Amino acid sequence: MHTRRIIPCLDVMNGKVVKGINFVGLKEVGDPVQLAREYYLQQADELVFLDITATHEQRDTMVKVVEQVAKEIFIPFTVGGGIRTVEDIRKMLLAGADKVSLNSAAIKNPEVISQGAKLFGSQCIVLAIDAKKRENGGWNVYVRGGREDTGIDLLEWVKKGVSLGAGEILLTSMDADGTKKGFDIEMLKAVHNICHVPVIASGGCGSLYHFEEVFKEDCAEAALAASLFHYKELSVMDVKKHLEKEGIPVRL
Repeated sequence: MHTRRIIPCLDVMNGKVVKGINFVGLKEVGDPVQLAREYYLQQADELVFLDITATHEQRDTMVKVVEQVAKEIFIPFTVGGGIRTVEDIRKMLLAGADKVSLNSAAIKNPEVISQGAKLFGSQCIVLAIDAKKRENGGWNVYVRGGREDTGIDLLEWVKKGVSLGAGEILLTSMDADGTKKGFDIEMLKAVHNICHVPVIASGGCGSLYHFEEVFKEDCAEAALAASLFHYKELSVMDVKKHLEKEGIPVRL
């Protein structure tokens, strides 16, 4: 089994880190630069920074905040939100990001995945997908911060994104998001089974057991969480020590 990664996520709106449930009811929880430094010191494996209203508000990601965060941490750093073109990708990498996360823009213009992968390497391109279960089974992909159902089937989109050059999938279950009832194992397994690139599980983590479960079920290479860490219910090191005790390889 490969070393598993623990990744705190900073959802940023108006320069502040926020958190909600099922993508709504957002509350302010702190300063992104301060939290990023804290998670770096807790030995997070990576950090994800998502400017969650950039696409909806049709503006660019906050470059200055990204630069400030990048100065504070020395771990892989993924930035997403409002990244629409190859030029935007370049801008974020120059600001200090190691990878960029593409979501709505990739649906609108899938070529941005292949162009980005060609210019900067697949390892820089993370395809972020927000998905929700359909009543008749399967999942649909949503965009614009979960506001709009594209009608696109999740598994078809994963296959296409990977074939275009995405080096990683950041998969968020909108049904599980913020509920703390556990990762959406069924959805993660379905994606992991058809995907040869790493999958990051996102949405629903509420306990040490949920981290353990997602890795023991072997349906993700990394687990992302926000509320648990922001509200100091657990530290990254608490999670890693628990996983190590359970025989799951982590970087300590």
